[in-house]
Amino acid sequence: MGKPIPWTTKEIREATKGNLLCGDMNSIFSGISINSRKINDNEIFVAIRGNVHDGHNFINDVIDHGISGVVVDQSKNDTLLIDKWGKKRIACVAVSDTTHALGDLANYQRKRSHASVIAITGSNGKTTTREMTSAVVSQKFNTLSTERNFNNEIGLPLTLFNLSKEHKWAVVELGMNRPGEIKRLGQICMPDVGVITNIGPAHLEGVGSMEGVMNAKGELLDQIKPGGTAVLNADDHRVLHLAGKASRDVLLFGFSQKADIRATSLKRNGMGSSFTLQLPSKSIAVKLPLPGDFMISNALAAAGVGYKLGLTPEKIKAGLESFKPVQGRMNIHKTKKGINIIDDTYNANPGSMEAAISTLKSLQGKMRGLLVTGDMFELGNHAEQMHNRLGSLTAKSQIKKLFVTGKHAKDVEKGAIAEHMDARDIFCGQKEEIIDELKEILKPGDWILVKGSRAMGMEMIIKELMNWEAR
Repeated sequence: MGKPIPWTTKEIREATKGNLLCGDMNSIFSGISINSRKINDNEIFVAIRGNVHDGHNFINDVIDHGISGVVVDQSKNDTLLIDKWGKKRIACVAVSDTTHALGDLANYQRKRSHASVIAITGSNGKTTTREMTSAVVSQKFNTLSTERNFNNEIGLPLTLFNLSKEHKWAVVELGMNRPGEIKRLGQICMPDVGVITNIGPAHLEGVGSMEGVMNAKGELLDQIKPGGTAVLNADDHRVLHLAGKASRDVLLFGFSQKADIRATSLKRNGMGSSFTLQLPSKSIAVKLPLPGDFMISNALAAAGVGYKLGLTPEKIKAGLESFKPVQGRMNIHKTKKGINIIDDTYNANPGSMEAAISTLKSLQGKMRGLLVTGDMFELGNHAEQMHNRLGSLTAKSQIKKLFVTGKHAKDVEKGAIAEHMDARDIFCGQKEEIIDELKEILKPGDWILVKGSRAMGMEMIIKELMNWEAR
């Protein structure tokens, strides 16, 4: 990780443009925290007002436990014990918005670390592409990567706070569910390289239309630093449209002849895949430890970044082949009873559903394929149509049985029946009911894909099936 860069009260105030209400400008802090339960004694506490909890309610608790610095919302000044804190030599900086201040602090950290930044966004594949890119870049450089799903206005700063003087690159993931969010995240991390994996029907509730999704993702391009590069998907017509308007250098990846970084000679090897990576300078064979053409697309994006950073084809290959699948994203479990379970429970939108179903279809071969699916969230007025389309796609994909749970289960069922799927092969119910039904009908050789939006908690089904299989 490298040695943490300490903070002074002066730097906190300079970064946030806040007002020092009490305390010493020269107080030193080892880091920044927003978690009152896990904060270290020598860190400064930033009180974030969230949807559920307000960090200001926990300030006295952290001070009682030895914290000597806080960043607060100036609107809360009248409720805080400033005089008492001053006597305790507590440093208190007041700002107009603590969430925005958190981003400003992260931007300050990004600048003073002198590391360069790769920022990745897209409707699908962000996390896998981020992990693949980190695996590639770290073959040559000391690299920091986003932890878990830290890709919003809170999570991105928490990642950047881990930057040290030893880091040469950081690979970060940018998520969004409303216009302007990618722009703000780009302002915080100031990317040298920006990657857009694809543009699909995700977060329609917040942006209204596919054009809205395209424009929101396209906000990244204007935030790339002058002299930087946009690594873009040549197979996605909306991304290509953005490429035509980009004011930065563009490097295209994909299967298309238009791509600078291409994949040819694709082969499926059991639960993995192989291809020839075509770089402008050289071609090299690559084996990925996971299935799916969309995974190859993610690998091409990572390879494009590696190529731009000057890595040799051999190091790019080594990085891609060392990649380990992210938990809940196309993890394949073969049970003692001979049942193949595909865990893709981390999240879902129409694009990722289509990619996962395509992978199931290719893996099942002549065996029986089953889909267990939950609601896709943040689709707004498009929800009924998109779930109906999911049912239709399932029926067309030679999947034998469909299990559906959630508010839109009947919409999925209607779509499947409209495409002539036998109603007797469709089961709608609660997760517990689906688990019981699966235990009754699963047999050796079956391939079962489990997928749904994060809040649906579809991993419960994976856990129950694995526990059942272990008996």
